Amino acid sequence: MKWLVLLGLVVFTECIVKIPLRRVKTMRKTLSGKNMLNNVLMEHPYRLPQISFHGSNLTIHPLRNIRDTFYVGNITIGTPPQEFQVVFDTGSAVLWVPSVFCNSSTCSTHVRFRHHQSSTFRPTNKTFWINYGAGRMKGVVAHDTVRIGDLVSTDQPFGLSMAEYGFEGRRFDGILGLNYPKQSYSRPIPIFDKLKNQGAISEPVFAFYLSNITMKREVIACSDGPGRLVDNIQKLTGAKPRGSKHYVSCSVVNTLPSIVFTINGINYPVPAQAYILKDSRGRCYTAFREKRVRTSTESWVLGDVFLRLYFSVFDRGNDRIGLALAV
Repeated sequence: MKWLVLLGLVVFTECIVKIPLRRVKTMRKTLSGKNMLNNVLMEHPYRLPQISFHGSNLTIHPLRNIRDTFYVGNITIGTPPQEFQVVFDTGSAVLWVPSVFCNSSTCSTHVRFRHHQSSTFRPTNKTFWINYGAGRMKGVVAHDTVRIGDLVSTDQPFGLSMAEYGFEGRRFDGILGLNYPKQSYSRPIPIFDKLKNQGAISEPVFAFYLSNITMKREVIACSDGPGRLVDNIQKLTGAKPRGSKHYVSCSVVNTLPSIVFTINGINYPVPAQAYILKDSRGRCYTAFREKRVRTSTESWVLGDVFLRLYFSVFDRGNDRIGLALAV
């Protein structure tokens, strides 16, 4: 039985694909305070090798922690393979990387796919665009071989960006979406669905497990509508706004209450030690943030602070999500 579980991100199969997280707190705090981090990341790009233990059916696929803001992992595209660092994203459905034809300033600082160097590349005349919370991109659809650890998707549709906006300073090349495919003629089928169709995984299931050695990320919950509820949480914790964050005294963290999310009648408490984070100057702030977008329903996005507390299984075949206390 094979089913995709991105552990840390993870993949459960008869072979297990592990994606452990790398802790880089000391470098981030030290260099960020000196405004040197961007230069260092540019001059010293970090790439962990792919390590395969075929005897134990185990593949370790490392992720890199960038400023405690997102985690990236390496994939390859093309024949011979070209390597890219991508964000594994459950909020979108498309895999894309920069094209050599992209003239945006952000593309010049990222690895771009050189289609003419791949013998398995196949172009199309389809175009598409995607809006993200932090930026947007426009691109064309192409086909090629994509590898994530030991998983191989042949003739995989993916996007090549022709223009990118709002991704300045982001230390990743592209995004690998894991969400449901959008019902659109022009958008490529997600790699998760293609792997299932090709029999590379037997069950349409993936999961997140973020181990306790990882660093905390920025957001536990982005509110896409219920700003009043986010305001109430900030008041409950005594947090005061300062810039884009809400700060509390670090001395009161152990006295703050847990915030409980009730999902399908089950309570999932998040203690203050998890939802209170520290900035580069050692000041404490809450991980709750409101984000206003146009939506007809009240919706929340639970981020890595929550996911590190609860092992999360996404069963796309049965349209359900399972949560269990992470150990």
